Amino acid sequence: MVDSANSTNDLSSEMEVDAFRRLFPLRFHERHLLESVRPDARPLGKARDTSLALGAVGSADGSALAKIGCTTMLAAIKMEVMTPANETPDEGCIAIEFHMPAICSPIVRPGRPAEAAPVVSKQLSDTILSSGMIDLKELSLVSGKAAWMAYLDIYCLDADGALFDAALLAAAAAFSHLQIPVVSLNDEGRIVVVSKGEKLKNKPVNEEKRKLKLRSIPFALTCIIHKNYILADPTAEEESIMETLITIVLDSSCQLVSLYKPGGPALAYESIIQDCIALSRQRLRELQTILNEAMCDMEVD
Repeated sequence: MVDSANSTNDLSSEMEVDAFRRLFPLRFHERHLLESVRPDARPLGKARDTSLALGAVGSADGSALAKIGCTTMLAAIKMEVMTPANETPDEGCIAIEFHMPAICSPIVRPGRPAEAAPVVSKQLSDTILSSGMIDLKELSLVSGKAAWMAYLDIYCLDADGALFDAALLAAAAAFSHLQIPVVSLNDEGRIVVVSKGEKLKNKPVNEEKRKLKLRSIPFALTCIIHKNYILADPTAEEESIMETLITIVLDSSCQLVSLYKPGGPALAYESIIQDCIALSRQRLRELQTILNEAMCDMEVD
């Protein structure tokens, strides 16, 4: 009888905590902040568990599945031959699209594009191009006549905060996994992709599939600033109740690529920015290790 009574009391207590969390979410989180801990038991400056799986889409030329906590991103790259622009005859192009299907979050309604999707798409394009991660000249095939267009699609499968961080990690991993297809000139002098096992009449433009050389991979960390507290890698719940977000992007040399603050009160102290950058440097080392281990696992397989 005593055990039964204790179980009932525990259940009642859990229901009261859950009700308080739903009715007063900010007060609930602030009580945890006073103890320098978060509801999921993380220290304030610690990111959630992160994992990467390369080659998640067999039909893509490069792909990756990235998870940060519950936030899940699937990235896939498809390569197509295009005619380069007159202004850049020796360069290829990258087109990036970020998708948020209705399955990723209750706030995304079927048939209606999510407001965050075009914002994240623009952020990704700006970051990948400004970071210098990819030399677009490497995507050239025949000067002024043919070059590669890399179509990168990123699908958010679960949106539980820090969407840009996870999307950028998935994008970097997909480009790390990318193998550029073999192409040849056909009888009309056009560039064509060579199918596996196909016999070639003409010498291929590139002899075999090759990896894309990445020069400086960018990694991101989003933080929430609330009063004097800094919370790294926020969940969707934390993002919804605390206004001030800041995203720091560093490259693999720890150089600042971008600082993005999409609203909220102005940051009064320079020290807050410096603290966020320090957390980003620590996170950068973690993500580099995770990406390197994922690439090593692919090579072993």
